[in-house]
Amino acid sequence: MNDEVIRTVALTKVYPGGTRAVDELDLSVRAGEIYGLLGPNGAGKTTTAGMLTTRVIPTSGQALVGGIDVVAHPVAAKQVIGVVPQTNTLDRALSVFENLYFHGRFFGMNARTAKAEATMRLDQFRLADRAHEPVAALSGGMAQRLMVARAIMHRPTTIFLDEPTAGLDPQSRLALWEVLGELHAQGQTILLTTHYMEEADQLCDRLAIIDHGKLLALGTPDELKATTGADTIVTVSAAVDDLDRLAAVLGAEIDGVQRAMRVDHSVVIAVHGANRIVPQVFAVAERHDVDITDVSVAEPSLETVFINLTGKDLRE
Repeated sequence: MNDEVIRTVALTKVYPGGTRAVDELDLSVRAGEIYGLLGPNGAGKTTTAGMLTTRVIPTSGQALVGGIDVVAHPVAAKQVIGVVPQTNTLDRALSVFENLYFHGRFFGMNARTAKAEATMRLDQFRLADRAHEPVAALSGGMAQRLMVARAIMHRPTTIFLDEPTAGLDPQSRLALWEVLGELHAQGQTILLTTHYMEEADQLCDRLAIIDHGKLLALGTPDELKATTGADTIVTVSAAVDDLDRLAAVLGAEIDGVQRAMRVDHSVVIAVHGANRIVPQVFAVAERHDVDITDVSVAEPSLETVFINLTGKDLRE
């Protein structure tokens, strides 16, 4: 687990027009772990994955995968990586089996090996009964599983999954999580980009939270949630004109408040020791003539960590 498979040093991408999508990003991914890049849309996750998989040329910095410089040696790098992009890139002119078979042939397998490997992967990903169907007949979840199967056909050192469950229904999402868990148990190194908190929490050994191309925090999900210093998160909704004042009075008058801030159309307070917290919130609001429209109480989450770091909702 201490063997480094991915390393970036001051990795930077500036697009024409001056947009800095990734800003001097330093990452280190160990063999056999699921490493997550978590952040809102536009945070730089897809660009980072693109640079690591040779699809995007960095402006500066260095990216190594399996000890190979992906910019200096892109052909060699492609031999040790598998990629599952956001969009469906399966060949619609081929059957489910043929998408795997010809991928193996492309990576140098002989016909017998490619056939055996494709058959094994179809069984592993529970697609054997669809082997001779056109890929157009697959559901979104099945197509995503087939893309993961294709990505590991040539047994790469690392697989990259860019928002792998975006657009999937809950059942398909859980099925894909199960597949990724099996790959993880077999020692496969996986780099996963996502903006789904539950996905990151469930799957990842370690997480890098990023925004505007910068690394904001790094650790296990539990380590990151522990940084909030709170055991309860309360989200309070009220009229927009009252939110700033409500944040100030809740922060000043609620026992055990670690921080209180306005986030979009609500106030989020982090509390340590939340005894009778909801009555306290209503009592403070009433004293200051603020009408509360909704209150929710939850445990600290990765979104809480992101709010603490940026003052905004992770789902933006």
